Amino acid sequence: MAEHEKPQGHFFMGFLIGSVLGALAGIFFAPKSGKELMSDIKEKGSEVLKDGKEIYADASTRAKEIIEEAKHQAEELKKEADRHLSEARQKAKEILTRGEKKGAEAGEAEKGITGEKKA
Repeated sequence: MAEHEKPQGHFFMGFLIGSVLGALAGIFFAPKSGKELMSDIKEKGSEVLKDGKEIYADASTRAKEIIEEAKHQAEELKKEADRHLSEARQKAKEILTRGEKKGAEAGEAEKGITGEKKA
């Protein structure tokens, strides 16, 4: 299933990771006091957590949509397969019936030929 992922998912994951790394680099290289730095780290951490939750919610919603579509397609394929199976069974019955009739006719013809020879 991983091979079917869309490029947008990779982009957003890279964007999220890049944002986190960029924010951390900015925080650590900015000349601030310890309290300011801790406050900034906490704020950026909250932002990243919020962004992560949003991405998770979007991915979860999309996954549910994909699952529902797959279920719908599976149901449609099953209906089509059942229809083909029913048609094949009907054709097989028809062929079997024709074969039985021809077999009976051949048996009757054989009896007629053997009966003529005996007479």
